[in-house]
Amino acid sequence: MLILKFLQSLVGALNSDGTPFQVGVGMALGLCLGLTPLMSLHNVLIVAIAMLTTVSFPGVMLGWAAAVPLGFALDPLFDRIGMALLTNDALAPFFTWLVNTPVVSLSRLNNSIVLGSLVAWLVAFVPAAFLFRYLVARYRVHVFARLEKLRLFQAIKASKLYGVYEMFRT
Repeated sequence: MLILKFLQSLVGALNSDGTPFQVGVGMALGLCLGLTPLMSLHNVLIVAIAMLTTVSFPGVMLGWAAAVPLGFALDPLFDRIGMALLTNDALAPFFTWLVNTPVVSLSRLNNSIVLGSLVAWLVAFVPAAFLFRYLVARYRVHVFARLEKLRLFQAIKASKLYGVYEMFRT
């Protein structure tokens, strides 16, 4: 049942009313939520950005769901990146200021995995947004166009249940 619900949200996000760029940027923002430990100050900022801008919120949720397993798998790499940055003598004054500043200390950037995953996400954000935009655009043109031609898909769209869904969707 969980996999069916995930597939439903995947199709819903990819076919949402947003442009491919809005869905792609939403998915790239969702990567941050999935790659970095959830209880961090920057994730509150990411959710606020997603809610206050015109990015696709279903895209954010899709990016989050897709990136969680990847985040766990890459934790050893994120730890190494974070430790390299935290033990860098040139950055020591910055991290001292960071830990001693009241609100900024909630960011947990003194944790090697949090810092490493955030830096990796910042580096990957722009390429990921453009890659996801490209993939969503290709999906809508090629895959969804083929799905619409299937008799099963047409039968579902012709049903009364789909009409009720469309009425509540907008």
